[in-house]
Amino acid sequence: MTQHNRRIVVTGMGAITAAGKTCDDLWEAAREGRSGVSQLQLERFPTQRIKCAAHIPDFDPTGFLNAQELKTTDRFAQFAILAARQALEQAGLDIDEPRGLRTGVIIGSGIGGANTNDDGHYGFYVSKGRTDLMTIAKVMPNAAASQVSMRYGARGPSLAISSACASGTQSIGYGLQMIRAGIIDAALVGGSEALLTPATFRAWEVLRVMAPEACRPFSAKRNGMVLGEGSAVLMIEELEHALARGATPLAEIAGYGSTSDASDLLRPTVEGPASSMEAALADAGLAPEEVGYVNAHGTGTVLNDISETQALRQVFGDHLDALPVSSTKPIHGHALGAAGAIEMVITISAIRAGVAPPTINWLEPDPKCTLDPVPNTARPHPINAAISNSFAFGGINATLAVKAYA
Repeated sequence: MTQHNRRIVVTGMGAITAAGKTCDDLWEAAREGRSGVSQLQLERFPTQRIKCAAHIPDFDPTGFLNAQELKTTDRFAQFAILAARQALEQAGLDIDEPRGLRTGVIIGSGIGGANTNDDGHYGFYVSKGRTDLMTIAKVMPNAAASQVSMRYGARGPSLAISSACASGTQSIGYGLQMIRAGIIDAALVGGSEALLTPATFRAWEVLRVMAPEACRPFSAKRNGMVLGEGSAVLMIEELEHALARGATPLAEIAGYGSTSDASDLLRPTVEGPASSMEAALADAGLAPEEVGYVNAHGTGTVLNDISETQALRQVFGDHLDALPVSSTKPIHGHALGAAGAIEMVITISAIRAGVAPPTINWLEPDPKCTLDPVPNTARPHPINAAISNSFAFGGINATLAVKAYA
């Protein structure tokens, strides 16, 4: 088959976020505008200034990991193992049956094992405790991908994409391309992040991009983002491979685009994000007016929302006036390397439900954000195709185009 004759479908999804421990929990929270953001006081950080985050307070990995796995996995890898299990189960696959050589694993992470790193550094410099023998294996950014590969017997390509906030989206895009190329028939793809440690949290505080109370994307009076943690993993397969085993496609991953600003390390351009969206639409064979929903990067920072709006206007023109564009980060937080995968779960759910989820905490229009943010309340809306954006520090832009399966 030629590359574009191999259609790629999603057959299973899994997620654990501050909005809940399943994809259904995540979608229900996104649709109903129920935020997973809550107060957080980190241990060993008495001078913490920002007190809110989308954290997972009662995560217990002992229910699905054995003693050896508990010893060798950081929190971010544990999240990924659980999300991958959910994806396999929804795809109708036996989690105890090895996936074999024709299944790959691509799990993105911006930071890797932050909790293990923080504990190790505190023990080395402060408490003078014994260093965890498995530190290196737990902190490496590819640990989630490797652990998922081992746990579920996926012997095809296993790798981690570490592109800051674009990691999860790029991981799905690379999986799409690998299956199209015939390298593999299926892949577990997504992202995982657990970065809510004192040192990491402080590093974000000093950037002055975090909202002290609420994240308000595209709204007047917005003043920053809110950090989150979690994981989302999708089982994607070549269509004929999926149908041959009796799987039910949930949606079709139709296109992927990724570009680099090649400009400022932190400040986004308009051309970079616009070219990423244009590339994804071209790859999917979609005209801009065929898109019925955009899940925006939408961090809630002053400049990023303006630049994304301008990029959307450049791509969609007048169609943007009638196009629902929402950011769901106020629901699940900005989970960095996991964000794009979490948002892809929501985007697919929106297509299947025919509902555009809202941008919550929205107060009033910003004249520089001339789009429809679906303010505060979900809206029934027919969606046959959608895009999801992720724009990262370092000028990395990534966009996925997804269609209703037909």
